[in-house]
Amino acid sequence: MNDSSDQSGESGGLTPKQRLEAPNHRLIEAGVATIPDMETLQECVAYENAHQNRTQILRRLKWKAEELRENEE
Repeated sequence: MNDSSDQSGESGGLTPKQRLEAPNHRLIEAGVATIPDMETLQECVAYENAHQNRTQILRRLKWKAEELRENEE
């Protein structure tokens, strides 16, 4: 899975696809939990909206955004 065209260069080293298209829910949760910044989070939200648009994943991304905002204060 080293297709360089699939790498976004985002911090954390994982693309939104790698974070959100994992084979099971636990890996998706880990992908969301390790989002390091708002830029990466926005990329993941855009990816999810364009591809799966899963309510539960979007809700988890919203919670992660709130967590990141709290940590900025």
